[in-house]
Amino acid sequence: MKAIIIPTDFSPIATNAMNYGVDMAISINANIVLLHVYQVPVSMTDVPVVFISIDDLKKEAERKLSELKASVEHITSGKIKVYTEALLGNVVDEMEKLCSKINPFAVVMGTKGASGIERMMFGSVTLTAIRHLSWPVICVPPGKEFGQGVKKIGFACDFREVIETTPIHFIKDIIREFNAELHVLNVDFENRHFKPETPEQSLLLHTMLEDVNPSYHFIEQKDIEDGINQFAEENNLDLIIAVPKKHKLLQSIFKSSSTRQLVFESHIPVMCVHE
Repeated sequence: MKAIIIPTDFSPIATNAMNYGVDMAISINANIVLLHVYQVPVSMTDVPVVFISIDDLKKEAERKLSELKASVEHITSGKIKVYTEALLGNVVDEMEKLCSKINPFAVVMGTKGASGIERMMFGSVTLTAIRHLSWPVICVPPGKEFGQGVKKIGFACDFREVIETTPIHFIKDIIREFNAELHVLNVDFENRHFKPETPEQSLLLHTMLEDVNPSYHFIEQKDIEDGINQFAEENNLDLIIAVPKKHKLLQSIFKSSSTRQLVFESHIPVMCVHE
């Protein structure tokens, strides 16, 4: 049985991502696991002082998760199974352990909140999850709903090392799972990124993906992420697949460009998948 892991800190951003994940789970007949990772708050004094006991933290986390579970079961009329996990530790470390245990279809997370604090805290966790998890991470923008489902998927591609870096089987599985259209997006400006090997690489990608009948779009835009986002909005894409390649995007993931910009600025959910 497929499963979707939905981390939550019980904030509005996390709850919105949970609603998206629940609707996605219904559409693909998956279970969901609501995960809350708690940490022991310690005072910033010369002598560390713990404000609350671990047992109390665990009980409070389990209480809130139980309320969320009951709410989801009520809203979905029991269409999906809901499991909960309250764990003590580092958020991404515990996510990784849980992913290794159940091998989820995806991890669904919010991206950022309206305030600077929400953006710093939740956004940082999401970026760290993208960087460290081997499983797909779907980043859901604030207020985004699953709606009518995933019908049109964009795959951001730079036509470099396509055999080594493109998760072909995963992309095909996603397309077939949702019975969606695939749009391959390549953003360039005045052929600045065109290399002698580009035609061969594009042909290789076409050969690998030809059985899912992709459409190819060559977008003239100085900024890659702006080009992807603009195309996604103008063409009503439901999901963008991005591969944060180790030789480029992961090294700059906390800078203003690359995956961070795509995830934080997009109004469309972004699924990050490693090669």
